[in-house]
Order: sequence, then C-alpha cells, then structure tokens
Amino acid sequence: MFDRIDHIGVAVEEIEPVLALYRDRFELRVAHREIVREQGVEAVLLDVGENHVELLAPLAPDTPVGRYLAKNGPGLHHVAYQVGDIDATLDALRQAGLQLIDERPRTGIRGSRVAFLHPRSTAGVLTEIVEPARVAASAAHAGGAQGAAGTGTAGEAA
Repeated sequence: MFDRIDHIGVAVEEIEPVLALYRDRFELRVAHREIVREQGVEAVLLDVGENHVELLAPLAPDTPVGRYLAKNGPGLHHVAYQVGDIDATLDALRQAGLQLIDERPRTGIRGSRVAFLHPRSTAGVLTEIVEPARVAASAAHAGGAQGAAGTGTAGEAA
C-alpha cells in the first residue's frame, strides 16, 4: 500500500532556529521551502537520503499546527507515507475501517496531493498519505477529466 516513508513532520514555533540546527549542525540540505496557505504553515523540506524531514511553523495560532503547538509544544507532528495513487489508497484505508481526517486529498507542499488519517486509528500517530505532484500530474493527464477533478478538489477537505 505505501511505497516508502516520504517525510517526518516536525512542528516548530519558528523555522529559523530549528532550520539552523538541521541544516548547519545536522548538515541536511534544504530541498524546498514554501508557504502552504491551505494548511496554514511555512514548511521546509530537508533531505535525508531519499526521504525528508519537514519543519512546520504555523502562520497563525488558529491553524492545525498552531493548535498542535499550543496543546503539545514543539516536536514530532506526523509521519508521511508516499503512495502512487492517493485516491485508491484512501479507498483501501476507508474499507479497512481506518478513520480519515481527509475524505479527499488536499494540496500539500510542492503541489503534492495529501490526506491525513486520525491518530485514533493509527496507534496514536498522525499519519499523512502523500502523492507527489509528478505522480498526481501523470494521473491527471492519463485520467483526463477525472484526474483533473481530483486535483481541483484538494482544498475542500480541511
């Protein structure tokens, strides 16, 4: 079902001090930095082999990561798994009885399609499913209108 670990998400109050730790002391290369308004975060991906660590700083206190920080403080936020077909994976997870936070994918960093599973059904770990943009673009192209519609509805689930 899952192809590989895509990234480990780390919630932080501010990007710069933690980025200095990961980039300068851990010597991880910054792969990408972006404001993801739909999720209310500034995100930085750092390379660790073929995977990433994702630093997440809230854009406001009333965002999901802002609320997480207020409740739990900084630290491990989620584990993300990469998939080739997020729609089929969500269907399989739903059929397996897992509780989805997102019934449909939404837009993530670098134009990916993402969806979250509730920690109640994943042994206490917030779990993200990620279909990278290159996979999503290929599916949209191959699937015609259905693929394009799937990409267009990404922002509806919050």
